[in-house]
Amino acid sequence: MTDLNLILVFLAVAEARSFRRAAERLGVTRSAVSQAIRRLEDQIGVALVQRTTRSVSLTEAGSRFQERVAPAVAEVELALASARDRHAEPAGLLRVAVSSIAERFIAGPLLASFAAAYPTVDVDVTVTDEEFDIVAEGYDAGVRLGEVIEKDMIAVPVSAEQRQIVVAAPSYLAKFGAPSHPLDLPKHRCIGWRPAPRAAPYRWEFEEDGREFDVAVNPNITTNDMWVMVRTACAGGGLTFGMEETFRPYIERGELVPLLQDYLPPFQGFFLYFADRRNLPPKLRALIDHMRYRPAS
Repeated sequence: MTDLNLILVFLAVAEARSFRRAAERLGVTRSAVSQAIRRLEDQIGVALVQRTTRSVSLTEAGSRFQERVAPAVAEVELALASARDRHAEPAGLLRVAVSSIAERFIAGPLLASFAAAYPTVDVDVTVTDEEFDIVAEGYDAGVRLGEVIEKDMIAVPVSAEQRQIVVAAPSYLAKFGAPSHPLDLPKHRCIGWRPAPRAAPYRWEFEEDGREFDVAVNPNITTNDMWVMVRTACAGGGLTFGMEETFRPYIERGELVPLLQDYLPPFQGFFLYFADRRNLPPKLRALIDHMRYRPAS
C-alpha cells in the first residue's frame, strides 16, 4: 500500500514545480523530498517527475496521477477540517468568481438552497471569464473548468464531466442545412463567444480519430454573454457553440438541435478552487460541501 505522505510530497512538488519550494512548504529538506518521490515512483513502477539541473516537470503519467489524486486528497483534508470545526458557525461575506458557463452554479437553485441553509453567509458572485488572481482581487474562491485552473490552487470537483456542443434552431437548419463536418462551419452563419472586449473570438474545439483540432468560424455575431448566444440561436440567427448543460432545456423543448456530436467528446468538468487548504473559514467550507459533486449511486 502506498504511503499517503508520499502522495502529499508528490502533490507539493507538482504544484510548486520545484523540489526546493516543495521542501520549504512541507518543512523538510530537499533531500527528503527527492527520496520520497523516488520511493513513490518505485512503488508505482513508473516515472512521475522529470528532473533537470534547472527545472522540474511532470511526466505524462505524473500529470494523470496528479489529476486523479489531487481532488481525492483535497476531499480528505476538507473532511478532517470540517470535523475539527464542526461547531463553528459559517458567517460573513463570501466572494466567488464564477465562469459564465458554470451552469450548475449560476442557474439559481444551488445559490438559493445555499442561502436558505446558511442565512448568516452573504454571497457576492461575480460572473466573469477573464483570467486573474482571485487572491489578489479579494475573492474567497472561484468556479472554472479544471483544465484552466492554476496548478498551485486547491481544486474540488463540483460537476460531472462536461461536453461542448454545436446547436442551431430548426428554422436555421431548414433554410441553410446542417454541417456534416466541423470544417464546414466557416460556410455557415455562426454566433461566437469572446471572454473580454478586446479578446479574439473563441475557436471551436473538436476531436477526430483521437486528434484534437479547432476551427475559426468567423462569427457573424460575437458576444461575451451566453444568453445573447442562446436567444439568437433560438431565433434562427445561426449556429452556436457552448456547454451541453446550458443548451439542454432548449434541446428538450425542440428549440435547438445538437450537431456534430461525433466530434465532441466529454472532458474534465468544473471545480471550485481556492488558495489554501489550511484553516479554511467555515463560510467557504460550507460552500464547498454544498457544491461538492456527488455521482448518482
